Amino acid sequence: MAVPLLALFLPLQFVVPFMLLMDFTASAALGRANRRSISWTEIRPLIPGSVIGVVAGATLLLSLPREPLLATLGLFVLAFALRSLLCLHGDRPVSTLWAWPAALTGGTVSALFGTGGPPYVIYLSHRLRDKGAFRATTSALFLMEGGLRGAVFALTGLLLQSGVALAWLAALPVMAAGLWLGSHVHVGLTNAQMTRIIGLLLLVSGASLLWKAWH
Repeated sequence: MAVPLLALFLPLQFVVPFMLLMDFTASAALGRANRRSISWTEIRPLIPGSVIGVVAGATLLLSLPREPLLATLGLFVLAFALRSLLCLHGDRPVSTLWAWPAALTGGTVSALFGTGGPPYVIYLSHRLRDKGAFRATTSALFLMEGGLRGAVFALTGLLLQSGVALAWLAALPVMAAGLWLGSHVHVGLTNAQMTRIIGLLLLVSGASLLWKAWH
């Protein structure tokens, strides 16, 4: 949700590495607190596709013009928002063969837009039923993938832009408050309620991005 909102005011080439630092810090905090619930057997099949996807996404981020990037991000966010609001997802477990397309798409989109969570979340939600295991596993996965993106962004210079580190330091207290609040709210919400709330927020942010790209 943060990337579409920030992209309304800042260039994506700044927003994506900034959110990488934020995601990496948040995932490290959550992963440490829930490390016993991590399902490493679900993470391992996702690693090869993620590596390829991150390299491809970073390349596209550096080469594509601004307006098509915003429009594509807006459409991507809207699609996931509608999927969440209309509950267009089943409950049946899926094969690990889906790990490759999920990881490849997630890695590409995460490096390109900083919003690669949905493909990973969709896949893992069909593999893990326990909320605690799901939360811990996604946090560990995002931490590992964030380290890979950090290395790629450092090599390309995206992470070394002026102001990125300062913005990250300034945002740490706000992120800490958000993690504390989310950890308490998370316990009292069902999966369906959480999905609908996120879907509504994504719908608004995705539509605003399309408006910005159009104008």
